[in-house]
Amino acid sequence: MSTFTLSHLDALESEAVHIFREVAGEFERPVILFSGG
Repeated sequence: MSTFTLSHLDALESEAVHIFREVAGEFERPVILFSGG
């Protein structure tokens, strides 16, 4: 079960990185805001 969870999280991380790169590529000066809680 842990292998499935890990690969599922890896897939989500990969998708998130892809979205960030796609959005960053559309703007001249992209900014990412992060709150650590």
